[in-house]
Amino acid sequence: MAAASQLFKGDRIIWFIVLILSLIGVLAVYSATSTLAFSEKGGDTEFYFLRHSGFLLLGLGVLYVTHRMPYQLYKIMARWGIHLSIALLVLTLIVGHDINNAARVLPIPFLNLTLQPSDMAKLFLVLYIARVISKNHEDAGTTKVFIKALVAVGIIVLLIAPENLSTALMIFATSMMLMYIGRVNLKYLGILAGIGLSAIAIMVLFLTNISTQTARDLGGRIPTWKSRIETFSGNNPNAESSYQQVQSKIAVATGGIFGKGPGHSTQRYYLPHPYSDFIYAIIVEEYGLFGGLIILGCFLVLLYRCLKLMTASPQAFGALTVVGLGLSMSFQAFLNMGVAVGVLPVTGLTIPLVSMGGTSLLFNSLSFGIILGISRHIQEEKRKQAEGAVVDA
Repeated sequence: MAAASQLFKGDRIIWFIVLILSLIGVLAVYSATSTLAFSEKGGDTEFYFLRHSGFLLLGLGVLYVTHRMPYQLYKIMARWGIHLSIALLVLTLIVGHDINNAARVLPIPFLNLTLQPSDMAKLFLVLYIARVISKNHEDAGTTKVFIKALVAVGIIVLLIAPENLSTALMIFATSMMLMYIGRVNLKYLGILAGIGLSAIAIMVLFLTNISTQTARDLGGRIPTWKSRIETFSGNNPNAESSYQQVQSKIAVATGGIFGKGPGHSTQRYYLPHPYSDFIYAIIVEEYGLFGGLIILGCFLVLLYRCLKLMTASPQAFGALTVVGLGLSMSFQAFLNMGVAVGVLPVTGLTIPLVSMGGTSLLFNSLSFGIILGISRHIQEEKRKQAEGAVVDA
């Protein structure tokens, strides 16, 4: 036990959450990719399981290394990381590969892999906002600090929104909450929130009042946004997103208390993207309400532990970083769950460490590693204080 505590430092509960999410994710992805394996890999059902497991192991390696590093390094990395993220997002809009009619990923030369820059942007935006506010924590309520943070948030959101609106809105909301926690002037945040809500309202009114043909003529993601809004409001029951939510609800409803058992999902044959966007529905179908509550509980506990670490952190950068990353991952998971049970419109967001992914797994693992690194630092500071108190006594 002592040896393990020396190897795996930091908050043990968060380590346990990482383990639970990873195990459930591997089982769910293996089950959910069976149809994809037959359509894309000639029936090789092990391919996506091994691919996901490989990325997960690599991610856990990144997590382990990260949690042993001084987290103050990320304060230095935040500045160049945000610039790199912006450059890659611009490049994605120009030469990115299409996924679901949206240019969201960049091909990585010679590796036959793709990079989703929005995953990088989510991480580095949190670090950058934490850096800006912590460097000016005595003047956090000033216009200067707000403008610095707002410029980064605005650029990232505007670059992501045309191809991935749900991710852009989630990043905007997370950034608002982080700035609020960082004590940015409420007047500025209120104005920003008003602008954001007004923009969303105008967009919804516009999309619901144009014809389907007009939406198609405008191109881009506009037809998809219109379809999802109309489906959620009940005005277009024949849309593809309506079919998705119906199949997801069937999966959730037939799961019962303890589910059908691992690998016994039937809705995986009907749900589009059951291994990513709708993986929560597959988990509830196979593991029942019990399994669904475990996933929900993991992210609720993660958020609670991050809030506890925030209050215990002796430095503003660590406090803001840990709560920002906790909010980002938990908020994303909650939105995915909300879509699966039909209380939110279809978004395309995944569950960190659970949904199948490549770069998303790596960046979420990096986020967990930073959180655990901050918790390790807090524990070491407390130990030093305790030892100092004993010496003084």
